[in-house]
Amino acid sequence: MKLTSAPSFPPRFARTVLYTHCALALAFMTASAIAADAVQILPAISVTTEKAGTLNAPASTGSNLYLTPFQTPASVDVITRAQIEQRGDASLVDAITRAAGISSMGHPGNSGSSLSARGFTDTTSVMRLYDGTRQYGGVGLSFPFDTWSVDRIEVLRGPASVIYGDGAIGGVVNVIPKKPTRGAIRNEVQATVGTDNTQQLEFGSGGAINNKLSYRIDLSGDRSDGWVDMGDSKNLTFSGALQLDVSSDFRLKLSYAQGRQEPMRYFGTPLINGQQLEALREKNYNVGDSKIQYDDRWTELSAEWTPNVDTTVRSKLYYIDSKRHWRNAETYNYNSDSSLIDRSDNTEIMHDQTQIGNTTDATFRGRLFGLKNQVSVGFDLSSSSFQHTNNTYQGIPNPAAVNPYNPVPGTFLSNEPTIPRYRNKAEQYSVFAENRLELTEKWSLLGGLRYDHAEVSRADLVAGTAAFNQQYSNAGWRLGSVYNIQPDLAIYGQYAEAADPVGGLLMISAANSKFDLSTGKQFEIGVKKSFWQKKGEWTLAAYSIKKNNLLTRDTNNPSVRIQVGERSSKGIEGTLAMTFAPGWQLDANAAILHAQFDDFNDSVGTPAVAVSRNGKTPPDVAERLANVWLSWNFQPDWTASTGLRYVGKRHADNANTLTMPAYTTTDLALQWQATRDTTLTLRGYNVFDKQYFTTAYYSGTQWFNGPGRQIQLTVNHRF
Repeated sequence: MKLTSAPSFPPRFARTVLYTHCALALAFMTASAIAADAVQILPAISVTTEKAGTLNAPASTGSNLYLTPFQTPASVDVITRAQIEQRGDASLVDAITRAAGISSMGHPGNSGSSLSARGFTDTTSVMRLYDGTRQYGGVGLSFPFDTWSVDRIEVLRGPASVIYGDGAIGGVVNVIPKKPTRGAIRNEVQATVGTDNTQQLEFGSGGAINNKLSYRIDLSGDRSDGWVDMGDSKNLTFSGALQLDVSSDFRLKLSYAQGRQEPMRYFGTPLINGQQLEALREKNYNVGDSKIQYDDRWTELSAEWTPNVDTTVRSKLYYIDSKRHWRNAETYNYNSDSSLIDRSDNTEIMHDQTQIGNTTDATFRGRLFGLKNQVSVGFDLSSSSFQHTNNTYQGIPNPAAVNPYNPVPGTFLSNEPTIPRYRNKAEQYSVFAENRLELTEKWSLLGGLRYDHAEVSRADLVAGTAAFNQQYSNAGWRLGSVYNIQPDLAIYGQYAEAADPVGGLLMISAANSKFDLSTGKQFEIGVKKSFWQKKGEWTLAAYSIKKNNLLTRDTNNPSVRIQVGERSSKGIEGTLAMTFAPGWQLDANAAILHAQFDDFNDSVGTPAVAVSRNGKTPPDVAERLANVWLSWNFQPDWTASTGLRYVGKRHADNANTLTMPAYTTTDLALQWQATRDTTLTLRGYNVFDKQYFTTAYYSGTQWFNGPGRQIQLTVNHRF
């Protein structure tokens, strides 16, 4: 194959993005001036008490047809704004993992964002979206990261490539921000103080400026000393949107979001003679001049046109810019001869990632063969660039060995220069379609098809040569059916085929670029039920997934990778939401699964030997998960809540010789509605100070401690 570099961003797109940034700043200044002179403010929208559950509320994730979870032949959870506030999850990952069957496996190498779902892990199998848009390449996401600007989180479990493209065999999480709304301008300010010198301050504002313009802005910042030594962190994020209702059937929205993170510079605690010691729970073995910083910018111009009640056309042009910087001593191993921690792998890495694209779709409602029918068609295209700067991960910190109980941070040292090493580019396009046909008033069929094509190239910036130019394509599809036995009871089934890359395409090496996409298929059946006049809901789902064409070791030559591997999972998931008595609300979910390698070999030892891992559980997969949240409004202005989070044992290596134990954490909250607009909340997280481990780092012997007991007081005021 002839090696050529991928084309650069189209100049017209680049100019559009530049104009968008400039227009946004001008728009907000104009909006402020208009607001000062506005004489007509629309009346406030009244708010009614929510009924339990979200099965009958439309969800944008799971289908482009604006169906409710009750109408969708798949497992879709919606975490509402009210639930986020009640649970007090400031971290986005903490909020996401309250959903059924989702656990975190975040560490600095994946920007703390990676998830595990239905036996499949990381950003190449569990996709994250921001308002329906994905950052292409699967290299770890650093935005969004907190929940202040979030309106809701929608979680679709199981293969979703037919909607969003390759990289979603485990599922999709769609983070939907707050948006401009009609109504009187309302403002909100919130302040939090807590243990570990934690401080948070947030502000939000939104509403109608006049009968054409409305806006939404959210700003949040936090800092903390952290729960480990040198665990200080600070974050700042802004999001804003200005919406113009050109007419009753056409509107434009300009959105901009920006975040900066300086998270904890913590890479875990090493095993000591095969064990984690309680005395080392708060120790940090990184160097004193370490650094982790993420800077992200998302800009979007969207349009929506509804020429009639049966037609909706949507289009959005977006630009994403992410810069990440790591400089750390990342590997720690206990030396039994010296009784010291040997530190190595002084690693400095910089990411410069950009993406520009457009997604357009149209939905039509009508009749087919006399039956009610909905159809959606669309296309998606993007151009991405990813430059990787590093020091080849070489260097030994000074000092190289430290006392486990009293580590001297020392300094970062590397004789290798930190220079740009390679640049990957991807030109991607796809076309997709969905159709829902109502065979009867009770029975519907849903089908979907998506074709994806990507051209990925890599330039060796050191040698000044092209490393590869490769093309990938895949057609994913699904077919599902929903049957309403009663108006509030539905059974469903679905079969889907999807694809995952063998690695993040914007970081894929020349050797791995020659392999095809991994493919997967899932069969799922389930039941969804609403009861007690919608005061209660429950769901139950059973599924089986197989993923083929994994990279494995050749038994005849263990130094060579071949693409014949397979892994699978099967499981059951259930959810329950109910207001079972006046003032009482219960939300609970549980997942039980079995995941295993069906055909997979490791390269072990020197000389290398191929060792079968067939039947072993893949690392970082919890086969038991559960969440419970119970709240009691015991007085008109007082609410007490408690939450339990259970994560089963997980293995830290393919051989399943290293096992992170199961854990349960307990959260408590007491809320006082001091006035109509002012709320005070006292929260306790992990109140029993349980020591637990969230994930393992690359070697499997560095485990990340979760936070200990935290107490926080929050004041919220709306005006």
